[in-house]
Amino acid sequence: MDQVWIILVAYILGSIPSGLIVGKAFYGIDIRDHGSGNLGGTNTFRTLGKKAGIVVTLADILKGTLAVVLAASLTPDIHELIAGVFAVIGHMFPIFAKFKGGKAVATSAGVLLGYAPFIFLLLLFVFLGSLKWTKFVSLSSIIAAGSAFIVSLFTRDLPLIIVIGILAIFVVYRHRANIQRIKSGTEPKISWMGK
Repeated sequence: MDQVWIILVAYILGSIPSGLIVGKAFYGIDIRDHGSGNLGGTNTFRTLGKKAGIVVTLADILKGTLAVVLAASLTPDIHELIAGVFAVIGHMFPIFAKFKGGKAVATSAGVLLGYAPFIFLLLLFVFLGSLKWTKFVSLSSIIAAGSAFIVSLFTRDLPLIIVIGILAIFVVYRHRANIQRIKSGTEPKISWMGK
């Protein structure tokens, strides 16, 4: 029974629509009506600016971290990474926002922060380096996800390898439209990071 409650709590945590809350509460804007229509940090940056984008990204990261920490603290009957996966599913398909959420990147990163902080820091470096070089958030997210899986193979932690593999698939799948736009040259680049 504990497993069911932890999974439910993790999904509900992931379902908290940070971008929607920040947009409506502080800007009077539903970010789903602007930009890409996505609830994640990238669309928040584009629609509401840096400050809101940072707040939403951090909140989305912490959803994954909190799910992992709660599972590890409350019951030994479920692996904390399973709770993390359900937080990511909640983020992608939030019950509080008609099941239309973010692209799994920030909350997946939060899962790693809670379980393997060194890998989180390494991938943050990879993401920011790629972002500075390419100016594509989507491509940098995919590169970071792929790098996470490669790094996980050296840990010999089978649950971590499996879960990072699943999360990487989520990230790539959720960015399939971005991949097409990159190929066609229509994917927007960021303008706030220097050369």
